[in-house]
Amino acid sequence: MSQQADRAELFLRELQDRICQAIEQLDGSARFEEDAWTRAAGGGGRTRVLRDGAVFEQAGVNFSRVYGNQLPPSATAHRPELAGGSFVATGVSLVLHPRNPYLPTTHANVRYFEASKEGVEPVWWFGGGFDLTPFYPFEDDVRHWHQVAQNLCAPYGADVYTRYKKWCDEYFYLKHRSETRGVGGLFYDDLNEGGFDRCFAFTRDVGQGFLDAYLPIAERRKDTPYGEREREFQLYRRGRYVEFNLVYDRGTLFGLQSGGRTESILMSLPPRVRFEYAYEPEAGSAEARLADYLKPRDWV
Repeated sequence: MSQQADRAELFLRELQDRICQAIEQLDGSARFEEDAWTRAAGGGGRTRVLRDGAVFEQAGVNFSRVYGNQLPPSATAHRPELAGGSFVATGVSLVLHPRNPYLPTTHANVRYFEASKEGVEPVWWFGGGFDLTPFYPFEDDVRHWHQVAQNLCAPYGADVYTRYKKWCDEYFYLKHRSETRGVGGLFYDDLNEGGFDRCFAFTRDVGQGFLDAYLPIAERRKDTPYGEREREFQLYRRGRYVEFNLVYDRGTLFGLQSGGRTESILMSLPPRVRFEYAYEPEAGSAEARLADYLKPRDWV
């Protein structure tokens, strides 16, 4: 593994520790349990899952570093010249499924990738982002979320937030439902423009900025009273999360194709979910309001 990959791995391990500590402190009840795992073809990771907490029904924060001599098909779909090459990939990925329906589900990921093949110039890139999936959205929360995203992007160019916000809206889109998975945030991939140090600095800011974006929302909403109606709607809407992760998510596909640990890859799925045939919320209800938030718009 290169020195660049070593630097990325060190940061990512520390980021996993920092985020887990913050989530445990917020929850105040449950703690993360760790499963260290190894991959037969090379590498491994640390899967940490918090369950049945006061705030989070389930929270997973994963670190992985995998490598091998055969790139999976999902990694060469847009770079066919690398097919058959070797690779190393390291990243942190998290999904938080709160208990309270008024507190949004959230996802974040930052990662580094290298690939090489004899006769082809070696390549590297960073990717990542974070996104928010509310069930009962509050405009102040969404604007705060996007303001943090815009602020961390600002030092890297006037158009960075706009481009990565748009990429997020387009990536986390359920075509078969004609709706976004949530209210977006940031998404980027194949980032190597400007050199390693600049791309690494941006990725560090995204990873560290996640807590600045999410914790204030969690503090505001975690104790909001709710009843069975809100809980049932939350479980129904979690079904959209399942649909996206199993049908569209490139990270899930890469993990499964590269021989990663299945339990760690599917940790992103909610612990409880329900599906209801042809469900339509009552017109004018609090549940019906969500549809207005599942269309891309400017938030800052």
